[in-house]
Amino acid sequence: MNAALEAESTLTDRYQTTVPETVRRALKLGKRDKLQYTIRADGTVLIARAVPPDESDPVLGQFLGFLAADIARHPERISAVDTALLARIDALVGQVDVDLDASLLEDDE
Repeated sequence: MNAALEAESTLTDRYQTTVPETVRRALKLGKRDKLQYTIRADGTVLIARAVPPDESDPVLGQFLGFLAADIARHPERISAVDTALLARIDALVGQVDVDLDASLLEDDE
């Protein structure tokens, strides 16, 4: 079977690559989308857009249910976050800018 579209990309020294625009458009990929790789016995690799898992996480759901029940049983335990703690957190991370789309530094590999 002949491919309707072909594209190529290059691996960096850190084994990263950019997904070519034609592939992004064909798979309808957006930033932060996940890819699924299928490696066949003959060495052929298929790349597809990963199907997002069901949004409901059973463990998280159970934990949130536990919290809701505990809050309902003991509303007196709910308190505001102490302003001193907020000030400490802000002093530690308040000036940190994070760009989730930025490439990793070599030391972060």
